[in-house]
Amino acid sequence: MSISYDFGKEAEDFAVEYLLKEGYTILVRNYFYRKAEVDIIAQLENEIIIVEVKARTSNYISEPEAAVNAKKKKLLILAADDFIQKNNFICEARFDILALLKTQQSWSVNHIKNAFNASEI
Repeated sequence: MSISYDFGKEAEDFAVEYLLKEGYTILVRNYFYRKAEVDIIAQLENEIIIVEVKARTSNYISEPEAAVNAKKKKLLILAADDFIQKNNFICEARFDILALLKTQQSWSVNHIKNAFNASEI
């Protein structure tokens, strides 16, 4: 495996641990719909949360969350809609970004809740 793949998997594993500690239930990891991939689909009470994990080892160039552009948001919305319909959920999805920055052996977390919504796109 490549270094970037390994780092991405490590970041997603950390994100799952973080969300579980925060009381979320993990429903699916790496959900695919057409060209879209959702890193984590979680549930908190009666809400479905679509979580995009963005991780960096340095924020010198840009913050991790800056990588979630309009095209990525559209793909996440399409995948969320597909997941909700296929699983007969009667709710709206919340879109969060977990921006992770790894320094040495520790992670800093910027959990951006309601980072965007479907009506913005």
